[in-house]
Order: sequence, then C-alpha cells, then structure tokens
Amino acid sequence: MAKVLVSDPIDQVGIDILSQVAQVDVKTGLPQEELVKIIPDYDALMLRSGTRVTKEIIEAGTQLKIIGRAGVGVDNIDVPSATRQGIVVVNSPEGNTIAAAEHAVAMMLALSRHIPDANQSICQKQWDRKRFVGTEVYKKTLGVVGLGKIGSHVATVAKAMGMKLLAYDPFISKERADQLGCTLVDLNILFSESDYVTLHVPKTPETTHLINRETIAKMKPTIRIINCSRGGIIDEDALAEALQEGKIGGAALDVFEQEPLGESKLRGLNNVILTPHLGASTEEAQVNVAIDVAEQIRDVLLGLPARSAVNIPGLTPDVMERLRPYLQLAETLGNLVGQLSGGRIDLLNVSLQGELASNDSQPIVVAAIKGLLSQALRERVNYVNAAIEAKERGIRVVETRDSQMSDYSGSLHLEARGSMGQHSVTGVLLTTGEIRITDLDGFPINVPPSNHMLFTLHRDMPGIIGKIGSLLGSFNVNIASMQVGRKIVRGDAVMAVSLDDPLPEGLLSEITKVSGIRDAYAVKLLVNPSK
Repeated sequence: MAKVLVSDPIDQVGIDILSQVAQVDVKTGLPQEELVKIIPDYDALMLRSGTRVTKEIIEAGTQLKIIGRAGVGVDNIDVPSATRQGIVVVNSPEGNTIAAAEHAVAMMLALSRHIPDANQSICQKQWDRKRFVGTEVYKKTLGVVGLGKIGSHVATVAKAMGMKLLAYDPFISKERADQLGCTLVDLNILFSESDYVTLHVPKTPETTHLINRETIAKMKPTIRIINCSRGGIIDEDALAEALQEGKIGGAALDVFEQEPLGESKLRGLNNVILTPHLGASTEEAQVNVAIDVAEQIRDVLLGLPARSAVNIPGLTPDVMERLRPYLQLAETLGNLVGQLSGGRIDLLNVSLQGELASNDSQPIVVAAIKGLLSQALRERVNYVNAAIEAKERGIRVVETRDSQMSDYSGSLHLEARGSMGQHSVTGVLLTTGEIRITDLDGFPINVPPSNHMLFTLHRDMPGIIGKIGSLLGSFNVNIASMQVGRKIVRGDAVMAVSLDDPLPEGLLSEITKVSGIRDAYAVKLLVNPSK
C-alpha cells in the first residue's frame, strides 16, 4: 500500500481522502534532517507553507511520485529538482480565490467606515459617532492592479456595489476587461484618478515597491490603498510617511515585506488597518485546498493525471522523456516572443515544421503558451492551465504544421502579436539537445538562448557593433557572445547579444539613442532552471 507523509497541519477531510488509497502519516514540525531521513519510505508528500522541500529532501525521496502543496504558491518547494526526479508537483491555484478576494473587499469597507477604530472605541466605553463618519464606496472609482482570478472577483463584487472600475494589467485583453466592466488604463492614470486602489499582482522585480513615494505623489490625498496580494509591492516606509503627513486617506494591508511584522512605522497609525496575512484564512478555503490537493495526490497514486501540476503533468514517463527537449524549446521561444511583442498579447501562431510536425503537438503548443505567459503569471501558469489562462486573456492560439518547411530536420516557429507589435522567432534542437534560435523577425541568426540577452533592429552600417559594445562596457556589462543577422548589405539587420549581466536601469534607453538603432529589447530567459 502506498504511503503519504503529511508534514504540515491540514484539514481532516484531506487526510480522509488520502486514506482511501494510502497509509497516511501525519508528522508536523519535523526538522530538515529528520525529513531527509524518513522521506525514502513515502510515495507522496503533502504540505502547506511550513515545510521547505529542498533539493536534499527531493533527492532522498527515491519513491516520491508527487508533492502536493495545499495552497497557491510553491516557492517553498524546489520545483526544478522535483521535475528532474520525475516528481509531479501540484498546488491548489483556485482554492483560496474567493477567500482572498472577499478579504480585500472587507478591508476596503472596513477602511471606509472606520470599523476597527469604532469597535475599539466602543469597547473602551466611548460613544463618539462624529469621530467615525465614513465614506460610501458607491460611485467611487476603484483601481484594480492585476485582473487575475482574485482581482477579477474583486472587480465583479465592486461593480455590483456600484463602483466605477479602472484596471491595469498588461497581460489582459481589452475584451476580457470589458467583460468585467473595467476600463484598462496605464498606471499613472489609475493612480491619479482612483479613490481606492487594490493590488492583486505577484511579487516580481517589476512589481516590487510598485507603490512608492513617486507613485503616491500622483494620487489623490483621499485615496485608500488595499494590499492583500504579496508583501513588498508597497514601500512600507513611504506609505507610513504618506499616512502620517496626510498625503493619502488610508491603507489596509494583509501582507508585509517581512512576516511576521516586526517593528514598523505603520503600527499605531489611526488611518491604517493591519491584519496578519489572513487572505486565505477561512474555514472554506482551508477545506477547499485540502480537498483539491488530496484528490490530486490520490489520483496520481492511482495512475491518473493531476489537474493542477506546476511542472509537467499528465504525461506518461515515456512520452515525457521523448518530448522533454521540445517542451523546453517551445517554452523558451514562447518566453522570448512574449517579451519582444509586449505584455498584452492577442494572437500566438505556433508552427511545427519538418520532422517536428509529426510529433504530438498539444504538449508543445501548451509549452509555448506557458512560456508566453510566464512573464505575467510566474509560477501560477503551468502545463494544465496555460491554455485556459490564454483564453481568459483573449489570446487566440493558431497551430499549423508543415512537414516540408524547415532548413533543419525539425524546427518550431512562433509568431505573436502584442502591445509592442508583431514579432516572430524560430528555434531548433541540435543533435546534442542544445537549443538554437535560428531566426528573429525573418532575419537569419544562430545563437543559443542565455539568461540575459539584448536584441536590436538596426541599419547595417559601420560602427554599430562598436558603439553598442562600448556602451555596454561603460556600464560594466560583459558580453558573452554577439551575432548579427541580415538579408542584404547595408539594409536592415538584427543583433543578438548574450550578456553575463542584466542591463542596468537606463541602459536600454541609451542604446535606443545610438544612431542607426531602430529598436532594442532587453530579454530575460530562464535557461538553466536548476540554477
């Protein structure tokens, strides 16, 4: 009989489901060394946020078939190590959607009506109604930053309450926003025109300190800010300063840069509400995530596919082994063309060429979509939900096959249309298994993808390469390789530069100022997930 280890507290309903097919051992709070020692005996591991599943634990789990995280994030699991070991990693991406959305709405209403302070006042035997005159949300403007599942539900509820909705999400189509009753605007307009702002984005380099002194300066002095997404989206020192000086009307935070919240300037302010990361803390959410993940573990132990795997679900080992290199090719090219075309993609063409056209196309197409959406959704997009996420964002996916068309034995061609224009990339797998980018926007090149890359469209003229090299050197950016692709001499050309370092802030703007440069793109690719 299979054995399942539950290493964090979960609802009993989850244990009951697992007990249908396995012996379940609940051992919580184990130190890492103890987990490494006992994990070889188990076929599955179920956890929440308390357990860190490291490479050492995964490599010791020689019998592990699946790791299940009863929650949304999987940042406490070494997913690349699990994938290399052939272990499916699953989560519950929608189990706490309603709970998190309702908490954001509750925070907005509590902030508007001074509920925590009024409660505290009456508990102290006071009766000061004038002090707690509130504000109605009806006909006010709510700015929703991030229209994923949680942000979309908040928008739906807010619309029902009669609020006007502005939204910023570079990865959502206008059609999808219209369905939700939202007007898509840029961040500057959203910040300047909103009476309330609610944040529903993952923490990434682009969203870290999205709310800061500069953005706060663009807001109304009466604005109220709600963050129930991730800590670090708000510069908490800047927020505290703005609250103290009356530059904004109030704030409600459920998440913080450091948790548990230690010493903070936010404590004690009378225009702020603080809760200890309660977004997913409802009885229903705890039950939902336990059921969702327990059912997936049960299914995998019975030889069935998981529905919310975050690495490579639903493929038999032999098919996965055969397609693995092509999946990496598709995901890399999808990531690249997505960054070149801009966040708001509305069309993706996937063309399997040459011998590749004879392969099972569905996993390859899904891998391309996953790569395309990975900039926006990070770990929230996987091989199961990629097609659904694309559809919800209004992205039309067109698949074609051409067994005759390819300069190589087999190649993959992607073309995307987005907010930064239409771009195409072609790539192949060498016999060594290495990926090569062989075409960019119709220009022939032959370069391996790297973690940091610079692409330019420029006039083929003397001095361009030297100017770019000198400019990169002046910013202490080291060039690993450089290649130019052109069709005719002295016509248009592309340059592909592999870099050892990311481009510093402001350098891309300087590159576009170089005479002869028409466009320049800085691209980050996850070429070596294990690193």
